[in-house]
Amino acid sequence: MSDAQPYIARRPKRADGARNYDAILSAARKAFEAQGADASLEEIAGQAGVAIGTLYRHFPTRASLVEAATREGLAELISRAEALAGTEDPLAALDEWIRRAVRHFSTFRGLVGILTRSMYDEGTPSHAACSAMHSSGARLLRAAQEAGRVREDLTADELFDLLSGAAWVRENALADRDGSPRFVQMVLEGIVTRPAAG
Repeated sequence: MSDAQPYIARRPKRADGARNYDAILSAARKAFEAQGADASLEEIAGQAGVAIGTLYRHFPTRASLVEAATREGLAELISRAEALAGTEDPLAALDEWIRRAVRHFSTFRGLVGILTRSMYDEGTPSHAACSAMHSSGARLLRAAQEAGRVREDLTADELFDLLSGAAWVRENALADRDGSPRFVQMVLEGIVTRPAAG
């Protein structure tokens, strides 16, 4: 593992640079949603109306472009977890957050794999955001466990394995058959504790 910090793209302050940055990011989001994480960078540059060199000047690697394209969604997951923390029903809070996380993880084909790798690889641009998102979800899990609503032996890493599985199902769903809601429901049924029979 390298000691070098991963490159995180930032919106330039100069107007022309900011325009190019925004155009590339908008084109990238559309391309990733339509074609997945392997979408052509040359086509993204073309759709943004810039040369490929301009794209690379702002986003020197595909990973840095993916990070910028998904940064807002990860930030929203972290923010939502903070808003849900301390609510009266910690299981309902965890349920809502899990469903949001699955939707974000599967925004486009290939994203779930990128986020899974980024969770554990400090050299990836998405690592810091993934780590913060993991921590925010883990806090919701602990709250549900402390309330006796979720089985105590479930770890945060195992929860994220389950989320990744559900996201993979959604990411690879046929147009008319998304099995992820049922997958999530079965996950929840498997982790929720049941009152002891009297």
